[in-house]
Amino acid sequence: MRIPKGLLAIALLASASASFAQSQAQDPTDAASCQAQESALERDISDARARGQMLRRRQLTESLAVLHVHCETLMAAKDPATRIKRQEQEVQQLRLELERAEAELRKLKAQKS
Repeated sequence: MRIPKGLLAIALLASASASFAQSQAQDPTDAASCQAQESALERDISDARARGQMLRRRQLTESLAVLHVHCETLMAAKDPATRIKRQEQEVQQLRLELERAEAELRKLKAQKS
């Protein structure tokens, strides 16, 4: 039995899309899971390249780039220095808001008198 080329192409595309969606759905939560997913994606990219699946390879490469960004953000958030800097920025922002509110209060009191 011979499978039409169009049907085979659709099946391969569906398989690649499912694989791509699955890799996107599982966000890593620590360095070990980041490394494991990175290795799996690199292996899948290599397999796709070997089979001439250029679309799948491109999708997996994009997934790998997204994973890198996610993992860098995740690791930065866990870094104490980064957390301290973010907290300092939040305190500065709250101080600015307080100064604005106090200025508005002084303005209202001045209008009252």
